[in-house]
Amino acid sequence: MTSLLTIYGLGVRYDSRDLIRGLSFAVRRGEIVALMGPSGVGKTTILRVVAGLQAFDSGQVIVDGFALGPGPIPAESRLRPLRRRVGLVFQAHALFEHLSALDNVTLALRHVLGQSRPEAELLATKLLAELDVGSRAAAWPRQLSGGEAQRVAIARALALDPPLLLMDEPTAALDAARRTGLGTTLRRLAQQGRGLLLATHDMEFARDYADRAITLASAPPPADAH
Repeated sequence: MTSLLTIYGLGVRYDSRDLIRGLSFAVRRGEIVALMGPSGVGKTTILRVVAGLQAFDSGQVIVDGFALGPGPIPAESRLRPLRRRVGLVFQAHALFEHLSALDNVTLALRHVLGQSRPEAELLATKLLAELDVGSRAAAWPRQLSGGEAQRVAIARALALDPPLLLMDEPTAALDAARRTGLGTTLRRLAQQGRGLLLATHDMEFARDYADRAITLASAPPPADAH
């Protein structure tokens, strides 16, 4: 099966040291892949690279035919095709506090796709209902529980119907019941033909719900380091 996401030889440097060196892997449609490893190893950085939010120094990233190369982050106008291909759910959800749950989800529909408010609200309402937070559409982010905020953030990430969904530490603020509910939701999204890449420390969740796990190790120091 053709890969939805392919990463070849990715290298990222911070403060003259290699954070990520020579990383290669792929994610296929319908697959959940867990990206694992200790804190500071670069899991979140990889998600940001794939989403076009982080520059990198070597290698290539291809998302559903759209290629990113080394160097500065391209202008946002050049990244519009990528925005249709990738949805990112941040660890802290990053919902806009001045907007209701519904308005958080309609934002991309109105400003990227140019939909009218009624069109955007119709689709956003459908997404929230599918993620079991339809009754919270009018709530402000501060009024949502951790699990509810996460589901609203997933709905927002799915608004443009991207084939690839990225999630950073998705179980960090969830109790056991909500972890199970999240796992069921992610499996359903994968069954719809999406690829999912999760950065997580949660070995039990990865074992129960991921199809594969990629474990990152800290990049070794240069050979001449002392």
